[in-house]
Amino acid sequence: MKTTLLVAGLSAFMLAAPVHATDVHTRTIASTCFACHGNNGVSNGAIPSIAGLDKAYFVKTMQDFKSGARPASIMKRHASGYTDAEFVAMGDYFASLKK
Repeated sequence: MKTTLLVAGLSAFMLAAPVHATDVHTRTIASTCFACHGNNGVSNGAIPSIAGLDKAYFVKTMQDFKSGARPASIMKRHASGYTDAEFVAMGDYFASLKK
C-alpha cells in the first residue's frame, strides 16, 4: 500500500512538473516584451499595450511580423526568435492580463 501511494505521488508530481516548467518558460519569454510594451503589458506611451489582447490577434500579428507580411524592423527580429507554439502560449498569457 505504501509503495503504491509513493508511486502514485511521484507519478502525479512528474506529470505536474512539465506544466509548471511550461508556465515558467512562457512568463519568462513574455516578460521580455514588457521592456517596450510596459509593465505587465500596459504601455504608457506610443507603443501599443499587449495586456488583454485577443489571443488570435496576437498570434496572427506575431506570425505576420515573423514572415514579413507586417513590416517592422524591431518586431520582425523579436518574432523571428519564437515558434508558433510560443506565440500561442504568449497569446494565452497576454490575454489573461488586465488592461
